[in-house]
Amino acid sequence: MFRKLYDWTMSLAGSRKAGTWLAAVSFAESSFFPIPPDVMLVPMVLARRDKAFTYALICTVSSVLGGMLGYAIGLFLFDSLGGWLIRVYGYGQSFDEFRAAYAHYGAWIILIKGMTPIPFKLVTIASGFAAYNFPLFVLLCVITRGARFFLVAFLLRLFGEPVREFIERRLDAVMWGLLIIIIGGFVAARYVV
Repeated sequence: MFRKLYDWTMSLAGSRKAGTWLAAVSFAESSFFPIPPDVMLVPMVLARRDKAFTYALICTVSSVLGGMLGYAIGLFLFDSLGGWLIRVYGYGQSFDEFRAAYAHYGAWIILIKGMTPIPFKLVTIASGFAAYNFPLFVLLCVITRGARFFLVAFLLRLFGEPVREFIERRLDAVMWGLLIIIIGGFVAARYVV
């Protein structure tokens, strides 16, 4: 079921547009798209381990730029997204309490959730919605997203061939596991501050 997607992503790694596709997915995931860039990053690094850190840098920069769009969505589209977002984070009782909690714990929320499978767009939109300090938000995004993508790239560059063999032998199981992690991230976002 997943073989065509995997093969397409592996072939994409060798094309001139590899970085563009990776950047587009990374940007979109931080603001509105449900699929994390790891779905492309992992096979692309496995196909071109010599470009592991280039791909990690593309993911990081694009993710931070997409996060800025997510922040703007939260800041300027309060009426259309605000109520829903407060309910997702369990702060339905009042906007002021949500802002106070985010002002107090926002840095930890951004840093921790940026490294997890919890959809990052929820963090970026919530940051804008809570009017979190924008320069600090950008700095924290650079730290957490950079750490995540460079760690993945480093590990795949270091252990690439055994990982590639494992994934290719068990592609369906790995992809189903990834899908469960993504869905689990959405569920966890509902119950974790």
